[in-house]
Amino acid sequence: MPAAIEAAWAHGRPSATAILRDRAEDFRVEEIPVVMPEGQGEHLWLLARKRGHTSSDLAGVLARHFDVPRRDVGFAGRKDRHADTSQWFSVRLPGREAADPPVLEGVVWEQVSRHARKLATGGLRGNRFRLLLREVAGEREALEQRLAAVSTCGVPNYFGPQRFGRGADNLASAWRMLAEGSSVRRRELRGLLLSAARSWCFNRVASQRVADGSWQQLMPGELAALDGSRSVFVVEDIDEALCARLAAFDVHPSGPLPGRGGKQPAADCAALEAAALEDFAPLIAGLVHARVDASRRALRLRPAEFSWQWPTADSLLLCFELPAGSYATCVVRELVDARDASGAGLSVPA
Repeated sequence: MPAAIEAAWAHGRPSATAILRDRAEDFRVEEIPVVMPEGQGEHLWLLARKRGHTSSDLAGVLARHFDVPRRDVGFAGRKDRHADTSQWFSVRLPGREAADPPVLEGVVWEQVSRHARKLATGGLRGNRFRLLLREVAGEREALEQRLAAVSTCGVPNYFGPQRFGRGADNLASAWRMLAEGSSVRRRELRGLLLSAARSWCFNRVASQRVADGSWQQLMPGELAALDGSRSVFVVEDIDEALCARLAAFDVHPSGPLPGRGGKQPAADCAALEAAALEDFAPLIAGLVHARVDASRRALRLRPAEFSWQWPTADSLLLCFELPAGSYATCVVRELVDARDASGAGLSVPA
């Protein structure tokens, strides 16, 4: 099994230090939905503001409370236990009057409505973050320069540590399942391990391109990703117009989420990815055997509506929006060497 390494920093490893998630309210996340419930339909939609609960745990509570199969409960994305988060859930209740939502410590039901469809995984435009870093120590001017650089140049679109389990334990489990053939019967766990494996491959390629400086460039043979879309196209001629679109963050270099089929890069880009993933061949073969479809992911992102302020001399408040599937912790790690007081950690494996 390849050793997990720490992903490269785009702006150099930060010297300033801070504490993240000293309290749950320091890490505020609010979903930005694709659609809102229309007020009628067989699915009950509930907006939960929660602390101390994972999304999966709360979905299970809703299934038991409304006496429906777990598959009839939907949510768009997974939210941290150690945070103050708002997210929608849906429960399929055809022809049934809904009971009141369950009373749970750490959960407030902010809105309840009806909709015609189940809330699908990935069915959100993004997330809005409000993060308070405490006990910030380091040179203020250098940190302000990093903040400006992140605002202008963005950050690598790594998968964050939440994707890999505590201590990145899911990487070893994914390797055993896919490369060594160990059996995993729980469907949800199997899905998590498949995601961890693909994310690990992506992070390894992304880290290589951050380290060599090509994460902000289009390479010959690149599969360029359209901003805000899953669509990619082959880069043949890197002309002035394409460079302008790259500078405007309208298109991005992309990295692999391995599996079967899908478009593949060519030329220099293909050679770079093959070299970066040489030791991952058994893992990728396992993904193909598991019938996971290959896709691509943008190598970079620029936080939207990015702002910051200093409430006190040693606390820094960050506000920004990210597209669905991107991680606030990957923004924070480019700014400060933070200790995560929740114990979740900020190490991004590659």
